[in-house]
Amino acid sequence: MDIRALSDNYAVSPQIEPHDIPLVKEAGFTTVICNRPDAEVPVELHAIAMRTAIEAAGLRFVENPVSPGAMTLDNVATQRDAMAAADGPVLAYCASGNRSSIVWSLVKAPDMALDEILAATTRAGYDHSGLRAQFEAFASQSD
Repeated sequence: MDIRALSDNYAVSPQIEPHDIPLVKEAGFTTVICNRPDAEVPVELHAIAMRTAIEAAGLRFVENPVSPGAMTLDNVATQRDAMAAADGPVLAYCASGNRSSIVWSLVKAPDMALDEILAATTRAGYDHSGLRAQFEAFASQSD
């Protein structure tokens, strides 16, 4: 597993599999957000299968599929709500962790300095400097 922390209570990862769930729990995560649409993965990794395995381990599961290049305001709201409702650290996954880090950035944009957001995603291996204008626009619309 390749877990990359963006903050003390939020990390991203490429696709996880059912055999990874004990490690996710052991790492202290209490909520897992799936940002990957079912159309991208085999049936055994569809959200319903992952929900069943994750909830069986005593963790909370949130399905919030983000299609590449087609993130919506609903995606941002769902991610924000899931993060706010979490009773511990959150792990969000998609194909590479990139979409999960972008949606986190949009959630944080209204309340966190953009340079801090970009520094966090860069430390995690995601260069979102090209998205600065979109993050700024989203933050200004959220005021």
